[in-house]
Amino acid sequence: MERRDVVGGGLLGLTALLGTAGPAAAAQQRDDRETAAAIDRLRQAIEERLDSFPELTEIRTAQRTYLKANARYPEFIEIGLSVWDRLYDWHVRHQVQPAITRQDDGRYTMVFMFTTLVLRPELMDNYVGFGFDGRG
Repeated sequence: MERRDVVGGGLLGLTALLGTAGPAAAAQQRDDRETAAAIDRLRQAIEERLDSFPELTEIRTAQRTYLKANARYPEFIEIGLSVWDRLYDWHVRHQVQPAITRQDDGRYTMVFMFTTLVLRPELMDNYVGFGFDGRG
């Protein structure tokens, strides 16, 4: 008998450790472990589905690269339309008010973690550019 069976099995694990568990209790313990494993797999699948925003990882990578080179966050990062949509969905899902504006040149922008993301629909949909500042 493994330690995790005793700890995770609650009273069933304790009775199994003491040797008083019969075949019915052992079967129940097996069923409990299978049920717990199925619930854990379901939880992981839901978390992956709800929190899977690889675009955020790409944006944060661009921000970190710029931050390490310049000791500050970039002012701007250009992104494609799919990244824009997914980032907007992230704001909606987490009930965070997106700060979206339209610039004088007609481009849409959204602020994310100290950086203004510039929508570039003419680029590839999943495009995430490099960080840059407004000085040139």
